Amino acid sequence: MVPRLLEKYRKEIVPQMMQELKLKNRMACPRIDKIVVNMGVGEALQDVKILERAMDELAAITGQKSIMRRAKKAISNFKLKENSPIGCKVTLRRAMMYEFMDRLLNIALPRIRDFRGVSPDAFDQAGNYTLGLSEQGIFPEIDYDKLTRTQGMDITFVIKNVRNKEEARLILKLFGLPFKTDKD
Repeated sequence: MVPRLLEKYRKEIVPQMMQELKLKNRMACPRIDKIVVNMGVGEALQDVKILERAMDELAAITGQKSIMRRAKKAISNFKLKENSPIGCKVTLRRAMMYEFMDRLLNIALPRIRDFRGVSPDAFDQAGNYTLGLSEQGIFPEIDYDKLTRTQGMDITFVIKNVRNKEEARLILKLFGLPFKTDKD
């Protein structure tokens, strides 16, 4: 079964982008290559069970098993040793990516209290967009009553075939990501 957002991308977004960007080839259109969801769990240095719980919650949110991330080098000010477990991440591609994006845009973001949109300035030089969330409880897969601690996460949309940040902003806007306006 084809995900709803993938069908929307093929039938609505690509023709609209080809017209706005004056492209002749469908393959030259910007596209979302992958979505990376990352949780940094600094408290895992004292208790590894916190990291295991965060990995389970991330797997429930994304529908894919998360991998443990370890420290690359030691930092004495943070009492961090090399190879200590400090976080987890999931890389979503293809159908899983579109399903997660659909849930994020239509279910999770509207559940944020006093939500006025996401920052329009969180693009890097390559045109990738990173969205930071302060808690995982906005996803319907997480039972809010069973949460022991709130955990933030970073969601990065890796966008291919973009020449500038405006093209990357255009594709995310066409998918339905609500950006803040200057009035807000």
